[in-house]
Amino acid sequence: MIEEKFMSPKHLRIEDFDYDLPDEKIAIHPSEKRDESKLLVYGNGNIDETIYANLAAYLPGNAFVIFNNTKVVEARLLFKKPTGTAIEIFCLEPADAYADITTAMLQHNKVLWKCLVGNAKKWKDEVLTKQISPDTKELLLSAKKINKQQDSFIIEFSWNDDTLSFAEVLHLAGVIPLPPYLHRDAEKEDAVRYQTVYAKHDGSVAAPTAGLHFTDELFKKLSAKNITKGFVTLHVGAGTFKPVKAATIEDHEMHAEFFEVSYPIIEKLLNKSNEKIIAVGTTTLRTLESLYWMGIKISQQSTVDSRQKITIEDITIHQWDVYELNDKNISIEESLQAMLDWMKENNLDKLIAKTQIIIVPPYKLKLVDILITNFHQPRSTLLLLIAAVIGNDWKKVYDYALQNNFRFLSYGDGCLLFADV
Repeated sequence: MIEEKFMSPKHLRIEDFDYDLPDEKIAIHPSEKRDESKLLVYGNGNIDETIYANLAAYLPGNAFVIFNNTKVVEARLLFKKPTGTAIEIFCLEPADAYADITTAMLQHNKVLWKCLVGNAKKWKDEVLTKQISPDTKELLLSAKKINKQQDSFIIEFSWNDDTLSFAEVLHLAGVIPLPPYLHRDAEKEDAVRYQTVYAKHDGSVAAPTAGLHFTDELFKKLSAKNITKGFVTLHVGAGTFKPVKAATIEDHEMHAEFFEVSYPIIEKLLNKSNEKIIAVGTTTLRTLESLYWMGIKISQQSTVDSRQKITIEDITIHQWDVYELNDKNISIEESLQAMLDWMKENNLDKLIAKTQIIIVPPYKLKLVDILITNFHQPRSTLLLLIAAVIGNDWKKVYDYALQNNFRFLSYGDGCLLFADV
């Protein structure tokens, strides 16, 4: 029996979640067909391999598969000063002035955004401008520095066509932000292939890559097995690529991301609590697990105040909440019902919130039974999440993938993981 003090996730050493990933194992381009990517299947210590087109054969019938339908935005904006100096602005997330990403994306005329700036020392106080010539009239986009934060800037963007939202401006003026480890510029195919076929809501700066393998044909195969699907939205931030530089996880700050879940999806989760819940991607898993813990917070606070007094800030999930909250006397059904009751009493048809949840060993999944995901970078919080799902067998899975020609990272192959219980 491991002593409790050694079970604290804060004491986990990142060096214990490392492996050698040769450059040639990283997929630089997507496979020719989405659902012909290889799929490693892991359960009860056993490993099998197939392709995504055969996924339905490995899933239990009547399961509920949940996808993240966020859409990658063209978040890289390239400006040039009159001197010819290039300035790259990478749009991370809206400024605090906006309640959520969707609200900010729908702004007209001007918007404030938190950004990374390449070549920032060469950009003084001048306003940068960029001319774009879409099919309609010529578009002039301006960027003005408002203030500097610790590792980013608040930039005010403005444009001269009040019929266009900021999402539309980015689509016309920006470039798809490929992961830095691909070491290449975005190409024409990336506009389609670095996007899921079901992408709907603008807001991500990185794709929910587990979903890149799904096709309409694969959806039909799932339906034929009475496997239903649902969608949540978590807008993937640049923090997903943030390496863990600290020696222990305690000193790593997890990134916070916006997510949205509709009332009907929570109802379906409640009604299907006795069936298998399958998360497509770590972002979907983090959303669902956050939802459970928000319900726990509502349940615990409802004994003191009425649910109507509980605010979204009161139930926001911070980095270590899930290891410090006591949920032993509250079931999954009670948690989800508390969330539904709170939404109903506050006239909410969807939950819009931020989560900073970090899922690492010895965390045990609450809502999710099965995870579909790609292969992740060494020493990353995503790899720690995999270790929480299948324990130390993550090493066995990754060793097998490395030795059997699986392709890694965003454009690579994936795995189907049945969680340890």
